[in-house]
Amino acid sequence: MASPATSPAMLTELHNKATHLRIESVKATSEAGSGHPSSCCSAADIVAVLFFSVMRYDPKNPKTPNSDRFVLSKGHAAPLLYAAWAEAGLFPKSELLKLRTLHSDLEGHPTPRLSFVDMATGSLGQGLPVGIGIALNAKYVDALDHRTYVLMGDGESVEGSVWEAADLARQHKLDNLCAIIDVNRLGQSDPTMLQHDMAMYQARWSGFGWHAIVVDGHDISALVAAFDEASRTKGKPTILLAKTYKGKGISFIEDHPNWHGKPIPKGEDTQKALAELNGQLKPNGTPVSIAKPSAPAPHPTAATALPPPPYKIGEAAATREAFGIALEALGGANPSVVALDADVKNSTYTDKFGKKFPNRFFENFIAEQNMLGAAAGLAACGKIPFVATFAAFFSRAYDFVRMAAISQSNIKLVGTHVGVSIGEDGPSQMGLEDIAMMAAQPGVTVLYPSDGTCTYRLVELAAQHKGMVYIRAGRPKSPVLYGAQESFQIGGSKVLRQSASDALTIVGAGVTLFEALKAYDQLKAAGIMVRVIDLYSIVPIDQTTLLDSARATHGRLLTVEDHYAHGGLGDAVLSAVGPEGIKVHKLAVRSIPHSGKPEELVNHFGIGAGSIVEAAKQIIK
Repeated sequence: MASPATSPAMLTELHNKATHLRIESVKATSEAGSGHPSSCCSAADIVAVLFFSVMRYDPKNPKTPNSDRFVLSKGHAAPLLYAAWAEAGLFPKSELLKLRTLHSDLEGHPTPRLSFVDMATGSLGQGLPVGIGIALNAKYVDALDHRTYVLMGDGESVEGSVWEAADLARQHKLDNLCAIIDVNRLGQSDPTMLQHDMAMYQARWSGFGWHAIVVDGHDISALVAAFDEASRTKGKPTILLAKTYKGKGISFIEDHPNWHGKPIPKGEDTQKALAELNGQLKPNGTPVSIAKPSAPAPHPTAATALPPPPYKIGEAAATREAFGIALEALGGANPSVVALDADVKNSTYTDKFGKKFPNRFFENFIAEQNMLGAAAGLAACGKIPFVATFAAFFSRAYDFVRMAAISQSNIKLVGTHVGVSIGEDGPSQMGLEDIAMMAAQPGVTVLYPSDGTCTYRLVELAAQHKGMVYIRAGRPKSPVLYGAQESFQIGGSKVLRQSASDALTIVGAGVTLFEALKAYDQLKAAGIMVRVIDLYSIVPIDQTTLLDSARATHGRLLTVEDHYAHGGLGDAVLSAVGPEGIKVHKLAVRSIPHSGKPEELVNHFGIGAGSIVEAAKQIIK
């Protein structure tokens, strides 16, 4: 951190920088006819001190290694962030007037289309978990001395994900992380719960083990001193609780309700606001000098090939365990791979990786939202995070999945304990909507291996693939189908049974593939030949093989899946072949399941071999 800027001339210049940020935020939002200028004005002094006194970075290259990182969690204040980078010289201020237009990347809320944004924000409560991922990378993986700053709003500090993050930052002793809450008192529709009760804010954060500093968020000198104190605090994260006023500097909106998300109308009102702000500029400032980051030590990034899968055809292996074995091998082959857990590592088998690579394994306890956010932060640092939990529990963190997809984050999600085949634990533990959840997000690859060899190879492919990947892994053991030399590809499939006289194509994956193979044997004994496809890649899907097989089997196609009927494997197949006139018959779980033995449940809910045989005969008849 740069030395505290306390000279009168420097304080004057920082005051002027803050005023310019307010001016540009008002101009941009008034020109756009939408936006949040009042939320920008409350935080302008904080951002000015950070960007022009505290942070070390290269104004021309935000991605310079070891730069201090800034995450705007209150993403609706995006015009303030854009104004700061324009003021620093990254791009012309004239670009700010293109705010919120189709052909500008200065969007209503920031996304990583911009070089200075690590993660899309705007869905509140996500910036601090992302900041934790960035800070974890610096402290434990790459051993960098840069600091991470996260600016939150007071309204968003109610979000449960914020308090998950507060606990985890304390647990990991992230003294390289500094959060700031812009306590401007006013929410969107009402005053916030605590308004300006700064003692209560401080008590809450101190109670979570943070060094909590209450500061006047419009006092430049006090802000400089507070950030300096934060940089000297060791063993715990720091939070600045900045008392501010919404619309600061513009008298007719300052601390007035009903100005959230409203631009100052163009014309007389805008001119009045700008005149008032320009009148606050002071003479005799001194030019700021932004401190550059120190050069980091080089870290190995080269990846080597994985050893072959350790399975032989006919052996029994659970795909969740095969994932853990593959992840452990991947950790030795690729130093960029990291893993995150939410207290289920002995069920997802990520404990294998954690024991071997403790500095690249991060336990989040039962805090799935923070786990996803931290993974996105690690990915923003060039890491390849594997995030594993029960598939059902990703639903708790789905908004983080959505925002990671918007960010085109390079995270890899692995959902275990899928479908009714997990057995006695019952419906709360059964992932039955996970394919639909993940496939709904553009750019997310969805993979569903059926055996140990396929799982091992798909984990390897997921690490190589640039972009989000979801791998669905089952709980029960199943026979190994493929030899160690078998190859797989994203967007591929395998035809396991076929003949020239096939009357129907059956498509399955995971546990239902084995039910389809049992059904094949029963149908063959009855003189009915069918084709069986292992659809291990759901998104993208092997449309060519599906169409060729359907056409070769008289246009008859049956899917079977351990998933709810809506949005799963069957719907993915239908989307691929339906436009070509192929009718798809679907077997899926169509009601809320119940506890029971895995085999009982597979049969009871209509996705077992008996149901497949019956459906096949009806379709062919």
